[in-house]
Amino acid sequence: MKTIKGPAIFLAQFMDENPPFNTLDGLCKWASDLGYKGIQIPTLDKHIIDLDIAADSDTYCDEFKGRINSYGLEITELSTHIQGQLVAVHPAHDIMFDVFAPKNLKGKYKERTAWATDQMKKAAVVSNKLGLTSHATFSGSLLWPVMHPWPQQPAGLIDLGFKELANRWLPILDIFKENGVAACYEVHPVEDIHDGDTFERFLEATGNHESVSILYDPSHFVLQQLDYIKYIDHYHEFIKAFHVKDSEFKPTGKKGAFGGYNDWKDRAGRYRSPGDGQIDFKSVFSKLTEYGCDVWAVLEWECVIKSPEQGAREGVKFIKDHIIEATTKSFDDFAGGDDKDENQLREILGLT
Repeated sequence: MKTIKGPAIFLAQFMDENPPFNTLDGLCKWASDLGYKGIQIPTLDKHIIDLDIAADSDTYCDEFKGRINSYGLEITELSTHIQGQLVAVHPAHDIMFDVFAPKNLKGKYKERTAWATDQMKKAAVVSNKLGLTSHATFSGSLLWPVMHPWPQQPAGLIDLGFKELANRWLPILDIFKENGVAACYEVHPVEDIHDGDTFERFLEATGNHESVSILYDPSHFVLQQLDYIKYIDHYHEFIKAFHVKDSEFKPTGKKGAFGGYNDWKDRAGRYRSPGDGQIDFKSVFSKLTEYGCDVWAVLEWECVIKSPEQGAREGVKFIKDHIIEATTKSFDDFAGGDDKDENQLREILGLT
């Protein structure tokens, strides 16, 4: 068993134009002062990290890591959730996802895909340079508009979708493999990898590529009414990253899992700050520890009620209180049980 590392925090939801959230140093000092030990770093904004420069410069990576370490922090993972999303976008979502593309690529969807693919490859290289072994990302989604089986799907449509998704990712995954970094796909609604069955479909389509891994976030499973504890039993060997985010599901006579097109606060399924929702985090931390999952516990703040600042303040203690120091001995070691040779074992069983 392994003791989960933490507490750590994902910076993406805290970055804005106001100090201390508008610079890397400001974010690091803020997180460190709150008591965090690690940070997960989004890579879309070049003023935080420039993947183009970092991929070609050991000096840049060394200085970047040194700045973060100077605040008593470690890098848990880099995140390319947005770039990963843009590797595979269904045409129905092209315009809406174009908001994340560089200005010179807006409306140029094939070029946008090529850019996202290049960014993913560079993220693998940079992760290696920074001494990281896991990376957080999204799979993208070619099939989400046909998630519900109506209108009736032609035979072979889903298989073709996963084949195409795998074909887009395989060149990226090979770079991750070369750099010894696990590509951890956040299992998430709207992504083609959004539960266990879809993860298995993708894994099979990639020929069981060894870099395919999971970023486990139980909040997304509550919204799908999927058993998030048994999920760990099924897929613990693939879990290489972990988001601590809560959620709740309160269906009514008017709305359920699909949410009625409502805003977040009016949906049956809503994200909450850790401890404010329905997730049994004691069982989650126990399972991950029991299976020896070597992960950081990274707070991801998304809440429809509580402020991000309060969520971050409370998140430190919440994670600390849930981390289990993995035992190195059995509780009944005191009772003896010395090793015996085979003859003695046979004697105990009355076989002599």
